Amino acid sequence: MTTAAAIIPHWNHCDLLDPLLSSLHAQTRPFDEILLVDNGSTDGSVEIARRLGARVLSLEQNLGFAAAVNRGIAAVDADWLAILNNDVTLAPDWLEKLLATSASFATGKLLSAADPSLLDGTFDEISRAACAWRCGAGRPDGPLWSQSKQIRIAPMTAAIFRRTLFDELGQLDETFGSYLEDVDFGIRCALAGHPGEYIPSAVAWHRGSATRGAWNSDTVKQISRNQILLTFKYFRGAPRWPLVAGQVLWGLVALRHWRGAAYLRGKIAGWNTARALYPKNHTDDRMARLAAEGEREILTLQQQTGFDWYWRVYFWLLPR
Repeated sequence: MTTAAAIIPHWNHCDLLDPLLSSLHAQTRPFDEILLVDNGSTDGSVEIARRLGARVLSLEQNLGFAAAVNRGIAAVDADWLAILNNDVTLAPDWLEKLLATSASFATGKLLSAADPSLLDGTFDEISRAACAWRCGAGRPDGPLWSQSKQIRIAPMTAAIFRRTLFDELGQLDETFGSYLEDVDFGIRCALAGHPGEYIPSAVAWHRGSATRGAWNSDTVKQISRNQILLTFKYFRGAPRWPLVAGQVLWGLVALRHWRGAAYLRGKIAGWNTARALYPKNHTDDRMARLAAEGEREILTLQQQTGFDWYWRVYFWLLPR
């Protein structure tokens, strides 16, 4: 019999636990185990999670999202692992719908909890700039986003993965801490020939940035840093102009939100870390094809749904 476990990295914000865990307990196909990996919360989250029926793995400090997921993977025994943010709620048939996949991993449609007529996202794509897009984010829901399809990268906001993937490819790269660790893992899956599936009938609602807040300085620094990690890990030797253009443009977006200093601190931290960790990595043909295909998908979806400022300028600078 196929088994499925939920792994939920968590840090404070105990108010998120009741709606999340209630939706997990209400699944038409029940989870065999629900594990909350607590990153050193100080607000009573551990006691509340246990009272709400979750097993809790308590860490002494906040080790980041990737490390918490890895501790969770090591602590559960199941065929399928659902990795969930603490600020999502799941439709009752979410797990049942996703477990019908024949792919190595699967994700569903994420709607905005604040406005369910809008998408929070679907699947992720990576560009030649080593910058990712959560496809559909902020767009109205509609037929374009309601078609099942093969995908390369699933956001670990709410997705399921075969345990054998982690046995083969290893766990999440803890160097990333939080943010883009799911993009990194998706790239590893794609390069190893393990596609996933987007199943839009599996619906979840996401608050988004509930732990730190939108455009928090630490968030901007981490994303900026981790773009450099992706660059060194997968894009060494790739054409420089897409990397420079895409990441400088992302810095301008951060500057528009008064986070220019955080962006620069992230780039410096990423450069120092990546040079030590990935000194010999080099782009190969598979990665070049993956990034080119991802960028074409981003362009197509932007053309169909209206350009974000960032992508409009990016594709103007890099005409195809």
